[in-house]
Amino acid sequence: MTSCVVVGMGIQGVKRRAVMGAHPSITVDPVGEGVDFRNLADVPLEAYEAVLLCVPDDAKAELIDFAVSHGKHVLVEKPFNVTPQQYADLSSRAREAGATVYVAYNHRFEPHIVTAKHVLDSGEIGEIYTVSLSYGNGTAALVRASPWRDAGLGVIADLGSHLLDMVDFWWGLSGREVDYVDARTVENRAYDHATMRLSGSPVAYLETTMLSWRNDFRCDIRGSEGSLHISSLCKWGPTSLTVRDRVRPSGRPNERTHTLAQADPTWAAEFAHFLALISAGSPGNLETSREIARILTGVSNRLEDA
Repeated sequence: MTSCVVVGMGIQGVKRRAVMGAHPSITVDPVGEGVDFRNLADVPLEAYEAVLLCVPDDAKAELIDFAVSHGKHVLVEKPFNVTPQQYADLSSRAREAGATVYVAYNHRFEPHIVTAKHVLDSGEIGEIYTVSLSYGNGTAALVRASPWRDAGLGVIADLGSHLLDMVDFWWGLSGREVDYVDARTVENRAYDHATMRLSGSPVAYLETTMLSWRNDFRCDIRGSEGSLHISSLCKWGPTSLTVRDRVRPSGRPNERTHTLAQADPTWAAEFAHFLALISAGSPGNLETSREIARILTGVSNRLEDA
């Protein structure tokens, strides 16, 4: 059993610990009640093998450095935005230490998103013409009440990073840029609504918002031979996936729909994936995270120049 330390016992930390099963865990939080330690540095090094970081963005780099320098594996909540040189240095040190560093993007383990990957790889819907992804919740007021969350790129980094990771999962991010962005601060100090165009093949249109009073996720992918559509996520359920077969020259397509009504399986699946990466001696997914950070930096620069 891999012994873990969960650092940060807020909403994410509680979720992470809940899916660890029989794996021993130690809790760390500077202000939380009922935790084992206040600081990661106070935890005996021999007591754990991996660290799960559920902390504000500005604390992540230092804590990852500490963990990796002691040969500990790390799962860190997304996003993890540091410079390319910092990514290169971290990757090098992690390899030398034999440490796995994994930036968590749990929606990769959403059942319909996994199925979509299989459908896309099969070529069933042909050449991809258009991709539209929309991810929204109604957390504007909650974010506004949090000094560290209502900062920076706001919803673009928070929810937009998930959409970028989906694009990477399905097609890859290398060479892509956001070449159009309309970002707004409606209720919050940081951006709480944004639409973006992601270059590359296929081009993807991304919408993120904290102003959706019903939490929702939508995916529409249209190809030369058909289309694929996802509505909602398991955590908000029910969620459906529809695949349509094109009818020529036009007409109502044949379609099949699979609907799920179940508890969110992604947290447990992602923890199992993290443990599998450790067992395999994998360095983790810093390359993907670096690409997401690169794109988000480009968005930030574009908005500053606007």
